[in-house]
Amino acid sequence: MNLLACTSSSSSYNSLRPELEIYISMAKLGHNVTLITNKNSEYLSRLVEHGIDVIEEPITKKISLSSIRLIRRIIKSKSIDVVYATNSKSIPNSAFACIGLNVKLVAYRGTASGLYLHDPSNYLGLFHPRIDGIISVSKYVHNFVSSKKILKNKSLIHIYKGHDLHWYTKQSADLSEFGINKNDFTVVCVINSRPHKGLDVMLKAADQLADLKDVHLLLVGNGTEKEPYASLINNNKMKDNIHVAGYRKDAPELIAASNVLVQPSTSGEGLPRVVLESLAYGTPVIASANEGSKEIIENNINGYIVPIKNPEEIANRIREMQASPEKQQHLIDNSRKVLEGKMSHQLTVKNYIQYFESLLTS
Repeated sequence: MNLLACTSSSSSYNSLRPELEIYISMAKLGHNVTLITNKNSEYLSRLVEHGIDVIEEPITKKISLSSIRLIRRIIKSKSIDVVYATNSKSIPNSAFACIGLNVKLVAYRGTASGLYLHDPSNYLGLFHPRIDGIISVSKYVHNFVSSKKILKNKSLIHIYKGHDLHWYTKQSADLSEFGINKNDFTVVCVINSRPHKGLDVMLKAADQLADLKDVHLLLVGNGTEKEPYASLINNNKMKDNIHVAGYRKDAPELIAASNVLVQPSTSGEGLPRVVLESLAYGTPVIASANEGSKEIIENNINGYIVPIKNPEEIANRIREMQASPEKQQHLIDNSRKVLEGKMSHQLTVKNYIQYFESLLTS
């Protein structure tokens, strides 16, 4: 199979890995993969090492004549079978580039929001008639996409963006830089400061835990030091044990060093990567009841699912784990199993190949 993937690789190494490793695994299996992506990607050397032709001409506009010409040229010169477009800029350019060419076009969807019929931009994106299929990152997102009658004639499927336990072998971070001792109980929250991520919910939960002197909250991510969160931290009863780390490239290693990860989002989680990273390192998760999280976390098995916008229940679950090493160990023992099954990278690659091949034979 000859695959052209049009994607973005301007994010951190950890965030890129679940997608880009799909292409590497496909190349290892003998498929020819070409990638249009950003310049200076952290992943560039690894992609090239595995025989992937990386074209560093990123697609930066919704409609770009130069990007459309580039995609058409590659399709023709490399006899591309499948074009896979993964973001809001690559999808419309790929759709126009594929018009009149004997190639299958597949788009990716990672969120269960938007896609309004009255929004003209959607007719350049997923609603574009040239798109043959759509891969959704989870059942939740797939059900949302499938609910749009305008997409009924496209081939719709969900394929989890799986992880490989071999990716997570680095040593746990040393939390002493934050004044956290090895015997302390550390709650980590890896979160960017967008309203739906629920940082305010996490901080309200922390306010109820101030009596537990050995419990610490570690906040990792952009914008956690800004308002309104700065005031919530400064006025928090637990403020002396709240540590703002900001953006960190070693976020998975910080998770590995912690006792529990809290994922307090209030909406919009297609398949939260940080939850999978946490389980890969054997760190149990307390997650709000977003549909994407519920596809990963089995309540009382590898973590807890709590009601959305419920800081009291988050605090209760933290207390329960901190008070019961046996319960914590039970969750740890089951944390990695989901990545050995339905969320494994190997199954993701198998499903991608089968889906692409099914389009070529349809």
